[in-house]
Amino acid sequence: MCGICGIILTAPGTADGAALGGLLGRMTDALSHRGPDDEGVKLFAPRPPSPARPAVGLGHRRLSISDLAGGHQPMSNEDGTVWTVCNGEIYNFPDLRSELARAGHGLRTRSDTECLVHIYEDRGLELVDALRGMFAFAIWDERRRLLTLARDRLGQKPLYYMHEPRRGLFAFASELKALVEIPGFDRTVSAEALDRYLTFQYVPHPLCMFRAVRKLPPAHVLTYDPAAGRVELHRYWRPAFRPDHSTPVRKLREELREELTEATRLRLISDVPLGAFLSGGLDSSITVALMSRMSARPVRTFSIGFEEKRYDETDYARLVARHCRTEHREETVRPRALEVLPELVWHYDEPFGDSSAIPTFYVSRMAREHVKVVLAGDAGDECFAGYPRYAAVWLGSIFDRMPWLVRRAAAPALWSRLPVSVEAKTVLRRLQRLMLSLGLPPERRYLDWISLFNDGLRASLYSPGLREATRGEGPAGFLERYYGEVPDGDFVHRTTYVDVMSYLPCDLLTKVDIASMAHGLEVRSPFLDHKVVELAGRIPRRLKLGPTVRGLEGKLILKETFGELLPRPIVTRRKMGFGVPIAEWFRGELRELVHEVVLSREALERGYFEPEELRRLVGEHTRGLRDHGYRLWSLLMLELWHRRFVDGRELGL
Repeated sequence: MCGICGIILTAPGTADGAALGGLLGRMTDALSHRGPDDEGVKLFAPRPPSPARPAVGLGHRRLSISDLAGGHQPMSNEDGTVWTVCNGEIYNFPDLRSELARAGHGLRTRSDTECLVHIYEDRGLELVDALRGMFAFAIWDERRRLLTLARDRLGQKPLYYMHEPRRGLFAFASELKALVEIPGFDRTVSAEALDRYLTFQYVPHPLCMFRAVRKLPPAHVLTYDPAAGRVELHRYWRPAFRPDHSTPVRKLREELREELTEATRLRLISDVPLGAFLSGGLDSSITVALMSRMSARPVRTFSIGFEEKRYDETDYARLVARHCRTEHREETVRPRALEVLPELVWHYDEPFGDSSAIPTFYVSRMAREHVKVVLAGDAGDECFAGYPRYAAVWLGSIFDRMPWLVRRAAAPALWSRLPVSVEAKTVLRRLQRLMLSLGLPPERRYLDWISLFNDGLRASLYSPGLREATRGEGPAGFLERYYGEVPDGDFVHRTTYVDVMSYLPCDLLTKVDIASMAHGLEVRSPFLDHKVVELAGRIPRRLKLGPTVRGLEGKLILKETFGELLPRPIVTRRKMGFGVPIAEWFRGELRELVHEVVLSREALERGYFEPEELRRLVGEHTRGLRDHGYRLWSLLMLELWHRRFVDGRELGL
């Protein structure tokens, strides 16, 4: 795992070799946490630069995982005409190396990165089709004067880029903070990105909170031709998500067992110690169980808990740890954990509203004290319909097929069958939200369910200026485009596809990548193997989500396939989620923090929001009238981000 960056200059007088090298040094320094073990820079600096002969610089910070001695980057082919920097892991690189050696390529290292330049020589942009792994890389072809950027299929590794033709500049980086080092960086906030952030709690690709920057979407290749000044994007992969109703269930279970086991085996290849995140949920427990079967020594496992019992899963994690005989460690996160807020704001680069970044940050720090690589269970919920909201989606689709009069009469019975939380208020809020959204089209209903601030709340919150600046397609378009890619079939199945394409890369994988790389820790998830995801797309919804004696239940095929590896309570327990008691903290020890930041004079004067609406949200929450905990967290992170990245202030809380 690493940090990469690069810059291409085409305007005369923009930079000589020394200036370009100094800039790349500052950019790579901004990424030093991603790669504390090594650094490297490669420059092509003609004087003066021009579109035909641009000045080019590639930068790299390395976290050494494999080929510890020979994996220095940037790395080139034999004659130095093709150069690459890569962040990630190519799990099938041993097979690729054998193919390249048979084809006559001279391989000088045992690094997976070296495969990239040689596959590029043979296949051009189609090299991505050969790769099985997580990656974001850049290739500079000096002979053709062409830059290629690529991001892995599921978006496990981030990649930002900016193109300013007037300045003769193109740049890219693993994290936004490296681009901010470029002189004259435009810090104008994108109103569209701000609107999406308050809807989804993340800024979806290709948007960035800074208007001048874009994110390369997952499964995309970008080429930049400096001579033509042209940027082109190409999507190279999309899982079909067409249910296979003809293959016997037994056969699908066999395929699932084989694919997930193989994906786990590939992710155990490492020249450094590795372990696993263990939440006590089904996905991480399956991962640990499979690892334990393949490891000669006990697996090292790491868990995070809370004093508030309804958020704490450590009892289940300990149960799995004992069952699999792991070397287990755990920590408890308390309200004072928000002492790391300035670090979170700095590392996440953009406002990030998922409060589970807090325990993810802490478990990553704990794990890094003992290992350099961990496996995790990310993507199990999206691929196998594990979230409780999918049960609501299924019930809603049944409701949609009823005649109108029947729908009106049946609604109370339908609401009573929704997944039940341990807290009655939560159930009532879910029922109310469902009742208010049943009249919407299914796609819009789902957006309403998952929105942090739905259309009505945003309309009340926004100032007239922000309302005017965000007129247009609106956030719904982001999800509707993915729904359009699977236009037919079971709506739950379609919705899981949408989450795989949106929520998974933009929220969960961003959360894990940033929190782990802040500590120089690499995280690998077998469920994110693209062959596992493709298989999940073939498995019909009825084998993932359906009625059981325990109610509507998800991940059925996972439980049936791997249940024998786990303690029975892990298989039968309800989905808990990686929640954070942020609502309780904001009414208790952190109450003053919300007032001091969200209702500060500078926050109120930003011009984004109606001050009275902000005061209403804070007042209702702190008095216990309504739960706005996650909304207030997102507003808190937005204001702190603004202070750090727009105002350029160091944060002190």
